[in-house]
Amino acid sequence: MRRSVESHHTPGMMFHHPVAFFAGCVLVTLGVLAHVPMFMHAAAMGYRMVGMPMDATMLTGMGLIPIGLLLSSYGLMPRLAELQNRPQTQQLFHIEDIARLNSRHWQLVIVLFVAVAVDVMKPATLGFVIPGMIAEYGISKPTASTTALVALTGTTLGSILWGRLADVMGRRAAILLSALMFIGTAICGAMPSFEWNLAMCFLMGLSAGGLLPIAFILMAEIIPASHRGWLLVALGGLGTSAGYLLASGSAAILEPLFSWRMLWLLGLPTGLLLIFLNRYIPESPRFLQSHGLRDQALAVHRFYGSRFTQELVPATGTRPPKYSSTAFRDVFGGAYAPITIGLLGVGLSWGLVNFGFLLWLPNNLREVGMSAEAANGLLARSGLMALPGTLAVIWLYHKWSSIKTLVLFNLLTAVSLAVFFAMDLFGVHSPLAVMLAIALLLVSASGVVAMLIPYGAEIYPVQIRGTGTGLVASSSKAGGIIGALLSMIGVFSDLGVSALIIIASILVFTFLLSLSGVDTRGRTLEEINANLLLRTSGSRF
Repeated sequence: MRRSVESHHTPGMMFHHPVAFFAGCVLVTLGVLAHVPMFMHAAAMGYRMVGMPMDATMLTGMGLIPIGLLLSSYGLMPRLAELQNRPQTQQLFHIEDIARLNSRHWQLVIVLFVAVAVDVMKPATLGFVIPGMIAEYGISKPTASTTALVALTGTTLGSILWGRLADVMGRRAAILLSALMFIGTAICGAMPSFEWNLAMCFLMGLSAGGLLPIAFILMAEIIPASHRGWLLVALGGLGTSAGYLLASGSAAILEPLFSWRMLWLLGLPTGLLLIFLNRYIPESPRFLQSHGLRDQALAVHRFYGSRFTQELVPATGTRPPKYSSTAFRDVFGGAYAPITIGLLGVGLSWGLVNFGFLLWLPNNLREVGMSAEAANGLLARSGLMALPGTLAVIWLYHKWSSIKTLVLFNLLTAVSLAVFFAMDLFGVHSPLAVMLAIALLLVSASGVVAMLIPYGAEIYPVQIRGTGTGLVASSSKAGGIIGALLSMIGVFSDLGVSALIIIASILVFTFLLSLSGVDTRGRTLEEINANLLLRTSGSRF
């Protein structure tokens, strides 16, 4: 069966157990569709389902979803015999990354752009469904805010879990499993109680947190080095913007017709879209080679028109280290310890800025005498001024230096927060000064998050790239959790104090990053790792 499957699919795009995978997809889809009749039955009540008892069809559907996920997971699982029989000495393929982008590379870029936009759309939808949840379930705003905290916790854990999964089962498998969870958690739109919504939001966050870093890893391992950096940053910046536009557009069009619940039910068609696009999502040739699947790795290389040389050892003259169950220890050990700590600290700091400082900024502006309308208008105009910042990040990352650009935008974030501190200290609250300070903060902070995960996807060796990048991706969400907890004790109600706390955090971790980071611009992933090992060989870590 495997031979026939391969003959009808692009190399590296086959399933290890195709019948099990697609049978699982059918079960998950049927499980979601089993909730639709009750949703449609509530149409006469404005699709209000609060308090409605779950009928036998819905309960059966809820049972089909985990069974389908397990079956599809088995379908994506690599054959153990292949991994166990891999050669003891592995050949390494040093890809000549100076090739031009071809149509198949662009095809992959477009598919991963769709995946990132769909992934970002899920948590972005949260802000649009909360008002409807408050009205229907009759809950308070503080109670409803726990939905965001639960979702952030899910995305944090999802990034870590899926990152490790990508190193064990493969990049392609992790992306498709995440898409299946998108489909399964669409039933959140048919839950009759707030508690069920919390559970589904956690699972939805779990899937959303996993897809984003893996998409960057897959692109990093296939796109030629001369184009990899700017495309990764562009994918992050533009994909995120597209996700927010999809969320806001869906809310504007669908919510008046089908209530807030339809925004969750969109997980079914968007998840199915990613499953349909699986034919354009290859497995990473570097992952295949790292597991000794030489012939499959070569097939993917040839499909993308890559030229390569074969060597028994990398250019540094040393054999590659082996990674297994100690992946997390390796990410925090040896040459990778300081840069991992630096990236995690930067991610946590960004989470404090985005989910703490910026979240409370409108309220703080109103407390100094600015009207709600004026504050919202300033934020909107500042956001427009910040848009060109994404283009500046892409250009600097590609033409100047990846690590220097990341350090620069971290320092700009600290400077913008220092401006807010000075304005608060001296009582300067003119609209022009506030607007310029907000614009600078939005430009610098959005630049940091656009580079954070792409940089992580470039620096770790292939065997622990998923684990390391997943941890980096989780840090910004963890920062959001810390920001939410600090908000509860009133830290962010004081503009000056909150700015100083975040400035201190940014400066410490940016300094560490500037000492341990390496430039990735125009280098192959293997060269980046060799350079990092040389740069940090004398480190105490």
